Amino acid sequence: MDKIVECVPNFSEGRNLNIIKSITDEISDTEGVKLLDVDPGKATNRTVVTFAGSPEGVAEAAFKAIKKASSLIDMRKHKGEHPRLGATDVVPFVPVKGVTMEECVEIARQVGKRVAEELKIPVYLYENAATSPERQNLSNIRKGEYEGLPEKLKDPAWKPDFGAPVFNERAGATVIGAREFLIAYNVNLNTRDKKIANKIAKEIRERGKIVKDERGNKIQVPGKLKYVKAIGWYIEEYKIAQISINLTNFRKTALYKVFETAEEEARNFGLRVTGSEIVGLVPFDALYEAGVHFLAKQGKNTGVPEQEIIDIAIKSLGLSDVSEFKPEEKIIEYRLKDTDKKRLVDMSIENFVDELSTDSPAPGGGSVSALSGSLAASLVSMVANLTFGKKKYLAFNDEMEKISQEAQKIKKDYLKLIDDDTIAFNLVMEAFRLPKKTDADREIRNKSILKANKGATLVPMRVLRKCTELLTACSLVTEHGNVNSVSDSGVAALQIKSAAEGAYLNILINLKGIDDKTFTDEIKKEADMIMNEVKNKTDEILKKVYKKYREA
Repeated sequence: MDKIVECVPNFSEGRNLNIIKSITDEISDTEGVKLLDVDPGKATNRTVVTFAGSPEGVAEAAFKAIKKASSLIDMRKHKGEHPRLGATDVVPFVPVKGVTMEECVEIARQVGKRVAEELKIPVYLYENAATSPERQNLSNIRKGEYEGLPEKLKDPAWKPDFGAPVFNERAGATVIGAREFLIAYNVNLNTRDKKIANKIAKEIRERGKIVKDERGNKIQVPGKLKYVKAIGWYIEEYKIAQISINLTNFRKTALYKVFETAEEEARNFGLRVTGSEIVGLVPFDALYEAGVHFLAKQGKNTGVPEQEIIDIAIKSLGLSDVSEFKPEEKIIEYRLKDTDKKRLVDMSIENFVDELSTDSPAPGGGSVSALSGSLAASLVSMVANLTFGKKKYLAFNDEMEKISQEAQKIKKDYLKLIDDDTIAFNLVMEAFRLPKKTDADREIRNKSILKANKGATLVPMRVLRKCTELLTACSLVTEHGNVNSVSDSGVAALQIKSAAEGAYLNILINLKGIDDKTFTDEIKKEADMIMNEVKNKTDEILKKVYKKYREA
């Protein structure tokens, strides 16, 4: 999934499990969305639900859940400890991957408008979607709660952002917005002393602490880290004190920065941080950034496979200190992987070549071309890594690190294209299977075939285009890389040429089925130009390889 949005709606029902399930079923049944967590609270009479998926799917699931909640939850009978304004109290949209905050604000506005128009529920926008400064803070909007809503709606200053200022007795009002991902994070200390943990929390949190000046007046001293809320507490289950942290913007205050600052402050109190704990889910980027940081501190090259970087982050942050940290369960992007679908890249080499050797036309040459590209990228990264840090090649350290990072990215892109090529081919086959009994059927079928053939052409074009990116890196590692690995540079060049030739053949065969001269001419012209460049550059690289052998 290239674009991921998280949504964390809070519903004013935490006791009736049948009602909760009816609401969450609306989410589970929405295409492009995965229900990740349901957390009901009896005392608060409130349920926090977490789900994620495509922007379109999340928007649809949120509306369906709000609609179901408005039909099942009667706010006139609701009592609970947590502040609330309506049956669906608050609905934040959170950018996770490939989505901007501005896009999430737009989702919030679209859903809010729809809720107001179709369900007649007043909607307020908050956080990044807020229409005025006083509406950014959720507690300001919630002030007076459901019971005070009739009077609030009469105040022109609190006119809803969407919908008429008319009290909906049953559903109340709903607050919808967009915010950054909140990471619930605990840092473990080698003490049971809650008071010291709380002192450390005050040193690091944005709000800081209250101290007295020389005149005895109380003043607020800011803490070290922005976007950090923290307190100290004692956990009976673990027999340790923790610094309990809410990190409200990990992109501006990195997770690793929070950990290291807590370590520094703990030492000032004679304590040691033994590890840390993620509560709930964490975005991939937060851990990846931490892994890169800790690898760099060790003087290691950061252009290594994704899994190695995540593993370094887990070990460096001590995330398995009090309970095992399982990336597949705790990283939101990993949770969203569709494990029900059979992916070619998840097969063993033996199973892949067995599948390739059957009478099924897919996977075929297109997937193999992408595989060749991934092998080439891996070899380029390997040569760069075998060069990085070697005394003889220290002058090229920065260059090699950059090359290995880029090669890892290209490798990942090529791996995705292995499956993309087979998916594109299957879409062509589906288009050809469409009915053709009537003129209308034939028109739909022809348009579908044209669209599918274009899609099947653009996949190998992506394979071909990436060859030019990779050739530049391959040339550099051949020229400046470890001479003992120059043969690997040569094999990488051959694999790039193989990927390019294979992609080119697939492009030519697909173009034959496309009745769009403008499209076919443009693609053929670009493909011919890239192929000419690939042939020239691979010849140059191989000449360099053989020259280095002769000089060795």
